Amino acid sequence: MPIDTHAHYIPPQLLGAIERKGSEIGVRLVASGGATPAVHFDYGFKARPFFPLLVEPVARRVAWLDQQRIDRQIVGTWPDIFGYGLGKDTCIAWHRMLNDTLAEWCADNSKRFSWIGSVPLIDADAAAQELERAAGLGACGVIISSNIENVNIGECSLDPFWRKAEALKMPVLIHPVLVGAAPRASKFGLAQIAQYTFDTTLGVGSLIMTGVLDRFPGLILVLSHGGGAYPYLVGRFDIMHRRMDRAAQSDVAAQMPSAYAPRMIYDSIVHSPKPLRFLIDQVGIDNIVLGTDYSFPPADMEPLALLHAAGLSAADSEAIADGNPRRVFSRIA
Repeated sequence: MPIDTHAHYIPPQLLGAIERKGSEIGVRLVASGGATPAVHFDYGFKARPFFPLLVEPVARRVAWLDQQRIDRQIVGTWPDIFGYGLGKDTCIAWHRMLNDTLAEWCADNSKRFSWIGSVPLIDADAAAQELERAAGLGACGVIISSNIENVNIGECSLDPFWRKAEALKMPVLIHPVLVGAAPRASKFGLAQIAQYTFDTTLGVGSLIMTGVLDRFPGLILVLSHGGGAYPYLVGRFDIMHRRMDRAAQSDVAAQMPSAYAPRMIYDSIVHSPKPLRFLIDQVGIDNIVLGTDYSFPPADMEPLALLHAAGLSAADSEAIADGNPRRVFSRIA
């Protein structure tokens, strides 16, 4: 019974809530001139218009799941609209709105969908409280970004949040986000190809080097898009960990960076058989979960076909598609 662990959705309940109450917290729904609206924030950030698949009718999403023989999809909101530039109180209110509306939609469609929450990560205590509240609403995990307003996630003071996620055994999906200009990645799809995976790699490196995984050994981190470039660059991480001025760099990792590779979970979104086999060799079959990134242009729209193309055994394919997701996201079992 395959489970897609990495997908995104914007429920109609959220669009209605923004129209009714968004202006009170600095969030507005704006017509884009196209088929879908966009979210603008009063602090200046203007998200791109929603991708059509982000807001598609549920029947169309279910038809695709049926076509791909996927039993269940775990959906999170779009990281571009986390709104981390909002003030503390409005950011808290915004993530409550995000979680309440996604919880409501998933409750109406619980046969095929589960959800992961989001949190106001600009305040660690508030993020921990919202994580616990989301768990009470039925979330099976949480999605956060690799950076907070261009500060690497590991360099932010988030220990209360990490502690709560560890205590609740809530998997944390680390997802890239781009909220500023990236001129060199503006053409040729380089933002999707390289910038986002680059962001994940920076976020993971900062989490390792600042000792987050040492302080919270039970933390379940799920890395987007096969972990970005981290699995490929572990040797380079190790060299710099050994050779840098660790005190000057504030590198407090207790082990070599490669030692943390099998302690994290990686989705299967690498788009090619050889990279998938490499990832399995690097981190172990038990640490790979099926994912699609459904809703966005680089999504893997045939995830089970990739497992077949990689020449995996039936047992290994079943582990990635079913056994591992149910173990990692244990609240959906």
